[in-house]
Amino acid sequence: MTHLTTRDRGPRRLRRRDRNALLAVSLTVLALSANGCVVVHGEREVLPATTRAEAAKALKQFTAAYNKADEAYDGSLDADYTTGALADIDSARLKAGHANSPSGNSGHSALEFDDVTYTIPKKAGWPRWFVADAHGNKGGDDRWLLVFTRDSLSEPFQVAYLTLLAPDSVPKFTTDKDGWAEAVPADSAQLAVSPGDLSQDYATYLKSGSTVFADGAHTSGWRADREKSTKPGLATQYIDEPLTAGDYAPLALRTADGGALVFFTTRYYAKQTAAAGTSVPTPNEDVKALTKGEIKQSLTMQFVSNQVALDPAGTGKVSVLGRIQGLTSAEGS
Repeated sequence: MTHLTTRDRGPRRLRRRDRNALLAVSLTVLALSANGCVVVHGEREVLPATTRAEAAKALKQFTAAYNKADEAYDGSLDADYTTGALADIDSARLKAGHANSPSGNSGHSALEFDDVTYTIPKKAGWPRWFVADAHGNKGGDDRWLLVFTRDSLSEPFQVAYLTLLAPDSVPKFTTDKDGWAEAVPADSAQLAVSPGDLSQDYATYLKSGSTVFADGAHTSGWRADREKSTKPGLATQYIDEPLTAGDYAPLALRTADGGALVFFTTRYYAKQTAAAGTSVPTPNEDVKALTKGEIKQSLTMQFVSNQVALDPAGTGKVSVLGRIQGLTSAEGS
């Protein structure tokens, strides 16, 4: 893949050498275009994020790196292929695993995918991204949705979002005559909620409720579970924060009904405080491995959570379809 950019030389007449050089570049562009492997002014042109062959290669590379890292409990082995929410969740999981099993993961079994569909949007500018919808050998009948993204042609595709959905929960997407999907801008006003606002709205909803989200396991159900987490002698407090910058930016695909499937990230803290004269329940070994300080009367845990939601066109309530979270750090006191 070659990235070619020509500069405007202004009104001055080109010298013969310059004209010849420009002609050579033009011929190169034509030759590469015939092979389907050129990006011209990629920051402005509306182009497919990648080819289907490159998407398949990216999934293969990620899967191989993920399996190596999981088997060795070594986060450096897949660090080049994860980013954003997944990188935070995965690296913490591997760190805890290594702390408890320095020789590696004795229970490792390779993750494998089949029956893969690639949904690749056409868009201008970076990041370029696409969604792989696959059946995995883990997770039962659920579909694995992996969102791959990159910021330049010199970088490998990395998985920023990963979630599992029941097959009938995966929506149909809008595609053009060539099968390319449509990316929805973060500031789109055509939806019930702009994708860029979902992270903050979700954090607000979890704290105090709102009319933005439909009832479900990851909305009203999760709020109910939180209320039950405070028990006699043990109080649990939650603080939710949006994550929207850089590799945590929301990504949205237009669905066939005019809405969007939106991937977005939040972070939250859960602080357990024991009553005087008692102590916080002993956490499991993985939590201990990520904990700083001595756990006496309180334990504050930090989680990163990635969600996928259906955001309807016009008005209506947002449905959170799936959520995967992971402990990233903890502190005892």
